[in-house]
Amino acid sequence: MATFSLAKTPCNWSYFIGFGIKDHKDIMRSYPYELTEGECQKVMIAIAIANQPRLLIADEPTNAMEPATQTQIFRLLTRLNQNNNMTILLISHDLQWMSKLASKITVMYCGQTVETAIPEELLVTPYHPYTQALIRSIPDFTNSLPHKSRLNTLPGAIPSLEHLPVGCRLGPRCPYAQRQCIEAPRLRTFKNHAVACHFPLNVETTDVR
Repeated sequence: MATFSLAKTPCNWSYFIGFGIKDHKDIMRSYPYELTEGECQKVMIAIAIANQPRLLIADEPTNAMEPATQTQIFRLLTRLNQNNNMTILLISHDLQWMSKLASKITVMYCGQTVETAIPEELLVTPYHPYTQALIRSIPDFTNSLPHKSRLNTLPGAIPSLEHLPVGCRLGPRCPYAQRQCIEAPRLRTFKNHAVACHFPLNVETTDVR
């Protein structure tokens, strides 16, 4: 049976400290089931960046973490991107954080790209109905909400991969769907903004290439 010794294992503890892991030696001696979900997530991220990769794919890196820890980790990822020349492919459902961190956002639905643009354009003038629905679903707490108010959502449910709709995959749920939507839309570009929709919002269709 192989033995493990911390003393013989090279490790840059600064990564653990940077992620807010104070008792890093105790953490390293623990089994996964002895840690919280947030602690496990921090350890996995620290291990992923220990060799200073040129490309880091982060799929929901702050899942199950409190807001303060989320902020801490996103700031560290930003420093890694800016100071270590590390490209980060960040996969997240949090548009608000993505708008602060990403240089470009790609929105996907049922495994297909529906829109790509810089955050400033995507969040202000979305071209795709699904992107518009995502933005509208973000609760606005700047004003008081009516009692028992509901979030804005699209009708229906996300289809299973075994029974995807014909043509545009958003078609059965899209409030702007027309007969042409039974055909799959191709990804078209308008300046630096790309959209896969037969009837894009906030833009004249004649201006889309």
